[in-house]
Formats: sequence, C-alpha cells, structure tokens
Amino acid sequence: MTTVRPASPFRQPKAVWAVAFACVISFMGIGLVDPILPALADQLHASPSQVTLLFTSYLVVTAVAMLVTGWVSSRIGAKNTLIAGLVIIVVFAALAGASGSIGGIVGFRAGWGLGNALFIATSLAVIVGSASGGFAGAIVLYETALGVGIACGPLLGGLLGNVSWRGPFFGVSVLMAIALVATVLFVPSTPRPVHRASLAEPLAALRHRGLLTMGVTALLYNWGFFTMLGYVPFPMGLSIYQLGAVFFGWGVLVAIFSVFVAPRLQRRFGTAPTLYVNLALFAALLAIIAARIDSPPTLVVVVIAAGALIGINNTLTTQAVMLVAPVERPVASAAYGFIRFIGGGLAPFAAGLLAEAYGVAVPFALGAVAVVLAIGVLASGHRLLAGADEMLATGHAAHAGEPDLDAEELEEISEDGTGEPGVVERAEAAG
Repeated sequence: MTTVRPASPFRQPKAVWAVAFACVISFMGIGLVDPILPALADQLHASPSQVTLLFTSYLVVTAVAMLVTGWVSSRIGAKNTLIAGLVIIVVFAALAGASGSIGGIVGFRAGWGLGNALFIATSLAVIVGSASGGFAGAIVLYETALGVGIACGPLLGGLLGNVSWRGPFFGVSVLMAIALVATVLFVPSTPRPVHRASLAEPLAALRHRGLLTMGVTALLYNWGFFTMLGYVPFPMGLSIYQLGAVFFGWGVLVAIFSVFVAPRLQRRFGTAPTLYVNLALFAALLAIIAARIDSPPTLVVVVIAAGALIGINNTLTTQAVMLVAPVERPVASAAYGFIRFIGGGLAPFAAGLLAEAYGVAVPFALGAVAVVLAIGVLASGHRLLAGADEMLATGHAAHAGEPDLDAEELEEISEDGTGEPGVVERAEAAG
C-alpha cells in the first residue's frame, strides 16, 4: 500500500487564512472567561454554579443552534452564514461586557452561542472545502486555529480581566469585528447550494452508526473536558494573572499536540489505538485532580499536561467524524457539534451543583468515569475507524462524506450506515 504524505497545511489561499483567523478569535471565547470566573463570583456576588452558567448558556445554545446551521447555510450561502455568525458574536460579546449582572451576562452569552454555532459549523466546512494540501491538512489547520484560540483566550482574559471583568468581553467583540472585515474582504462569495437542507437532516444523520458513535464518544469526553475547564479555576485559588498563565500553558500544548503530534501518532498507530490510550490518560488526570483537589500546585501541573491529550483528541476525533460520516460535511459538522456541545455545556453547571452538594472532588471523579465510558463507546466503532484510516492513508479522504453516489450505488451501502461503499469491507480486512 502506498502512503500519501500530507502536504504542508500552512500554504493556503487568503480566504482560508481569513476564516482561520476568525476561528482563532471564536475559539478564544471558550477559555476567555476562565481567569475571571472567581472574580465574577466575588464582584457580582454569585455562587460558582451560577458563574459556570456562562459556559452552559453559551455551549448549550451553540449545540441546539447547530441543528439549524445547515438549513441557514443552504439558503443564504456559506459566506453569508459566516458573516451572520460573526455579526451576532460582535453584538452579544459587547452586550455581555456592558451588562451589570450574572443573569445578564449568562443571557448575552447565550446569544453569543447562536452566532458561534453559525460560524463554527460553517467555518469547518469552508476550510475543508477550500484548503490546499488535502483533507488531513485542512483538519490540522482547523485544529491549529482551535489550539491557538484556546491558548490565547485565557491569556487575553487574564490581561484584560485584571483591569476589569468587562475587558475580555469587549476585547472579543473588537477582535471579532476585525475578523468580520477580513471575512467580507477575502472570502469569495459562494453560490447558494442547489440542495436546500432540511431542519431534520442533522438529527436524521445521527442514525448512521459511525457519526453517532463519534458523537456519543465526544459527549462523554467533553463532559470531562469542560468539567475541568469550567470548574477547576475555583479550587486552584489563583489570581487572574496566574489563572491566565496556567491556561495559556495548557492551550499552547493543545496547539502543539494538535498540529505536530496527533498526525504522527495517527500514522504510526492508527486513530482508534491512539484515542484509546489518549482517553485513558485523560481519565487518569481527572482522577488525580479529584484525589489532590486540595493541592493547587498539583492542579496546575495536571491541567497544563492535559493540554497535550486534549490537542491529540481534538484533531483525531474531528478528522474521524468527517471520514466516517456518510453525509455532507456541513450536516456532519452540525450533527456532531450538537451532541458534543450538549455534553460540554451541561458539565460545568453540573460540576458546580455537585461540588456544592457533595464536595469539590466529586465532579472531577464523575468526569473521569465519563471519559472511561467514552473509550467503551469508541471501541464499538473500531472497524469503522480502521476503514477511515485506510481512506486517509491511501488519499481517498478528499471526497469522504460527499453524496455523489448514484441510486444503484446507494442501494449497495451496507446496513450499518457507514454510507461509503467498500469502507466496511476494508475495515473488516484491517481487523
């Protein structure tokens, strides 16, 4: 078998760089509020569980809104959908900064989540469809943007948050306005798709075994991930600057391992084996947090180290979803995003309630259990992942997920819902 070596993911047209820059700013919003969570709780007289609603409202609305992104994009086009999402983020981030109560911030973060959904689901499809260097290179570029955004978000949040808790929200609004201008100028206009997606397509896509398996795996993984991201700042007991530095170090590892390590591990060991080990190690780190919850130095080291595992997981799972999904990429992205962001949104709020009722260690122990369960769910789709690896290695990933089969070919698709003739046979041969 001839292995196709990936081209550099960093040689891209201006349109891809414009979208990637906007992705960086968008992903800043995930970790932006981490350094200011304790300060918000103190200055606005809110409990930790109330403050974690900043994550919950943002991510749950993002999840639900993912279901309509394909419907919107297929009617107004990809570029207009990107612009609409960016405009909404600019407006609601500014409104959150101008708010004077936790309830107001939580509500405006929800509006921010709507714009985030329109942007994220469409941006992934645009980058994959427009990037040079092949499918794998496009995913690496997307995850690079995610990693850089996650790394810079806490740093920006710490710097601006030390001046005022309002600073990070206004900062994102300004940066997203710059991204909006870049998108308008450099992303070419796209024609409206011939096929208009229905609102039911993302949910209907989840009947396919591969997409559902990856989605449930991501939900359980994100339960552990966002438990750590949304609640660990409280037991750390650090200043805004110190929290910003910790999560900056964490985000740097996310970026490095997303770009440079994950592709090498995938080529050397395969997607499934790499993810099994990676998830097991992440579960172990969450268990260490639960066991050493009263040791801030331990928490700092563990959180930063977790960035490496999260970087690997993000790249390989996103790549795998796009390969095993038998539907158009925007639909696959929306369906997958819906499930994973539901887990990410509910976890921080549940962590706050569990910590208040049973102790601070309990949410992290539950997160470790959730990640272990994710390994079992992922293992149920082992053959599909092996087939996806073969597609990637032989250069057949470029058109994965594109519904270009005729009626006769569609009838030959296996009943397990892979949607790609020959994938099951190749997977079974690979064991």
